[in-house]
Parts: sequence; C-alpha cells; structure tokens
Amino acid sequence: MGSLGTSYYGDPGRDRRTGMFKGLVLGIVIGILLLLGCMYFYFSLGFAPVATAARPMPFERKMAKIALHAYLDKLQHPQPLVPADEPNLIAGAKVYKEQCATCHGLPGEQKSAVAKGMFPAPPLLFQGTGVTDDEPWETYWKVENGIRMTGMPGFKSQVDEKEIWQVTMLVKNADKITEPVKKELLAGNSTPMSMAMDDMGSAPAKETKQGKGTKPAKK
Repeated sequence: MGSLGTSYYGDPGRDRRTGMFKGLVLGIVIGILLLLGCMYFYFSLGFAPVATAARPMPFERKMAKIALHAYLDKLQHPQPLVPADEPNLIAGAKVYKEQCATCHGLPGEQKSAVAKGMFPAPPLLFQGTGVTDDEPWETYWKVENGIRMTGMPGFKSQVDEKEIWQVTMLVKNADKITEPVKKELLAGNSTPMSMAMDDMGSAPAKETKQGKGTKPAKK
C-alpha cells in the first residue's frame, strides 16, 4: 500500500530536483537574454566608443587577443619560402617602405601622423621588440589577411606571396638588419602618404600680381 501510494503521488524528492533544474535553466536563459539586451542598448544608444581617441570598450583588448590567438592556433604553420639573407631583406625593404612604413615606421624615424591617429596603435616594427619575437608564419598570415577592426589591411590581392615572405623576414630580423638593408629602407625616406601630407600642409601658391606698367588685355 505504501509503495502504491508513492508511485501514485510521485516521488517528492525527484519532483523537487526537476523543479530546481527547470529553475536553473530558466535563470540561465533569462541571464543570457538580459546580457544580450544590455549589449544591444549599449550599442544602439550610442554608449560604445567609436572614435580612435576614445577609451576602449570593457575587455575589448583582451577579447580581441583571445579571438586572434585562438584562430591562429588552428592554422597550419608553414615554413618561410625565402631565407633571411641580404638580397631578400633588401627586396622586402622595397615593399615595406611603399606599403607598410606609413603605419609601422622606419629605423630612427618618429611615428607618423597617420599612426598617431589610429586605434589600436600600430606597432613600430623597427623600435623595441616589434614582431621579432613572433614566428614568421604568424606575421605572414597577418600581412596576407589583415586583422579586422585594427586598420591592418590584407595584402593578399596586392602583393605576391614571395614579396610577403620577404617583408615577413625583414620585420622578423628588424633588430639586426645590415647597413645596405637600412639604406634601402631610408632611400627617398618618403612614403606616398607622407608626401601627400607634405603637399597638403604646404602654403598655397600666391597669385601672380600684375606688374606695374602693364595694361590689362583689351577685350
């Protein structure tokens, strides 16, 4: 009779556990919905920073690093196609000063106005560590594919594979370049962007004044 009563009315302990589990699931769902709602209002109401000079969003740098490294860890790690010899570093220097120097700088040069206005700030590859402690395959991937929301473009369709490897080996060995490589980097010492900015900052040409004694042309 006791067993019949228990089976008829159910197990109170099991019902209590089931109710607790349902409450836990419901709490998790409500928590996720609240989090998504807060994120939506954070962005839609204009609280998210959008200017490069604004403070970063909470955990922005940390989450971006986690996402990038997690993605890179899944990739194959190819070996460099070119050795780090002087001819390849000089060839890489020619590409670097045309495509990279505006943001990442040149040996002994100050950070450009473009680099100062970017967020996140691009690393100066010939000052400090740069990417000399990164594996070549990682730098190659970043040059080829770029990194979203950083200002770092991908060069896959503009620069061929060999040239990307030459640039990669250049910045990998940025702390021990030879004088011929440095000379090539500094040859001209003007990137297209810096030349454009010089032109924009130059004083406008003055209008030529009509000389004394000259008469205006008759109509």
